[in-house]
Amino acid sequence: MALTSVRVAHSRLGTYYGIFISAFVALGAMTLILEGLGASNSLLRGVMLLGPIVLYAAIASVTYTADPLDYFACGRRVPAFYTGLGLATAALGGTGLVSVTGAFFLIGFDAVCLVIGGVAGFVFMSVLLAPFFRKFGAFTIPSYLGRRFDSRLLRLIAAVLLAVPAAMLLAAELITGAYAIEFLMPGMGAALTISVMVTVLAMTLGTGGMRSLSWISSAQGIAALIAVLVPVTVVAVMLTNLPLPQLSHGPVLRNVGRSEAAMGMPLVLPPALAFDMPSQMLQPIAKRFSDAMSSVGPLAFVITMLTTLAGVASAPWLLTRVAATPGVYEARKSLGWATVMFGILMLTLASIAVFMRSYVFAIFSGPNAGQVPDWINALTSLGTIAAGSEGGRLQISNLEFARDGILFSLPVAAGLPSAALYLTAAGVLAAALATAGASLVALGSSIAEDIGNGLSFDPLPDKSRLIVARSGLAIAAVAGACLAVLVPSDPLKLVLWALALTGSAAFPILVLSIWWKRLNAFGAVAGLVSGFGVVALAIVAGETGQSEIQSALSGVFGIPAGFVAAIAVSLVTPAPSKHLFEFVRDIRVPGGEIIYDRETRLAKRKKT
Repeated sequence: MALTSVRVAHSRLGTYYGIFISAFVALGAMTLILEGLGASNSLLRGVMLLGPIVLYAAIASVTYTADPLDYFACGRRVPAFYTGLGLATAALGGTGLVSVTGAFFLIGFDAVCLVIGGVAGFVFMSVLLAPFFRKFGAFTIPSYLGRRFDSRLLRLIAAVLLAVPAAMLLAAELITGAYAIEFLMPGMGAALTISVMVTVLAMTLGTGGMRSLSWISSAQGIAALIAVLVPVTVVAVMLTNLPLPQLSHGPVLRNVGRSEAAMGMPLVLPPALAFDMPSQMLQPIAKRFSDAMSSVGPLAFVITMLTTLAGVASAPWLLTRVAATPGVYEARKSLGWATVMFGILMLTLASIAVFMRSYVFAIFSGPNAGQVPDWINALTSLGTIAAGSEGGRLQISNLEFARDGILFSLPVAAGLPSAALYLTAAGVLAAALATAGASLVALGSSIAEDIGNGLSFDPLPDKSRLIVARSGLAIAAVAGACLAVLVPSDPLKLVLWALALTGSAAFPILVLSIWWKRLNAFGAVAGLVSGFGVVALAIVAGETGQSEIQSALSGVFGIPAGFVAAIAVSLVTPAPSKHLFEFVRDIRVPGGEIIYDRETRLAKRKKT
């Protein structure tokens, strides 16, 4: 029996992140002090934009590695808590922070379908996939599929198809990050901003790959948590006298509901497949907050939840990160942490939406009802609200809101210092960089390992392997930047498309590869191609008006198609060899040596 050494994370890791937290909080406090001293807005913005980036660069400077295991899996020594923090941040991202908050504000509880899907995705990942993927230990999903079915063709096809949703997610986060930077450095322009972001990502992640991503994204996750929680906690104290917005926004919601009823906001009964998720355009409040399944129909609600579930559970930028944990137990534990932190963030976003609605409806009550407050004018100048008045008085029908601007609007509406707005923008940028970095590393590793060296299961020599890996990361960065600049689109729509493509192509094959031994390479290829192709056609049909079903719901066709095609083709083609049956049995046993590391070690021994 082979004995392997287990490398653990540095014992002072908590101390290092404590230093980072202190430095980040000090940046926020310094911005607040400078504002109180009358410093210019350009200086305040510069501190909150450049300060965190300098901290991320400092972490990157100590993560350089020349060891492939460190580059692709952080030496398999990332503790469960930090893996969970990175998973939660990468699953939500900057797009989730701004778009889900806006969706809650505009359509109320209908946006819960995204929350349920994300949380359930982590649960399904922890039960069905993560422990077994961690036992195999592959650096990419195509590498796992290629070895699981002993098929180089499957590996290449999987790498090409799964690169598409990863690139979509990368483009979405770059667009969202550019939007956040606009609040910190207005006038830069989207193309220049995206170019700067990609350069920062390539320089900080190219030094250590997954090692850099693990430690930098943990810092970015902490920054995003602080930046989102601090302003809303202050607002919660102002409105409810309790510093727990996730639990104290209930009474505020009841008051909002009474205001909505008094103003005659309608109750909507939509078709079952209605999917009126808010877009980036300025738009009025669509419905009462507590009126469930009125912008998103009941059937569309379930479809969105299941599509998000499958996409999160099988995402190449998420699932591969469990390979960096010290063992199977830590992989399961990390998914528990991810679920907790993802849930806390989502509850926080819902409370932000409720508090913002409270400020909006307060305009239309009291002796000064209908008068335009100063914060409306401030938000109008920022472009997050459009307001018109009739006879000098404001009406709710004259107010339109930018979905992605609600998160940034709350500090202004509550009368908080400008430092709170800049802190929020820095947090959104941190989350966008964390998710963009996760998709960039996953995409770059797949380009290097599965496309560049996809015709061979034997790895390149260490030095050449790292050169190819860093080149793949650079190629992925350029491709993502070009997609974000040349094909601008709604980032939330890009994320939903990415989840639908991933869930339809990868989820059926990954689940069957572990839980159904009869699946063979022919079935895996059929399921992968069928799921991806059906969703791609459904997206095109939905966007061109050839189908009445919205493109974001395309997973309703792709996921069943993937399962049916994989099972049907496997049953009519020869069964896998006995060796592959034993291979599956080995994957299902949590203990013992990591399969990928064992095969790499044996391959190197043969060469010598």
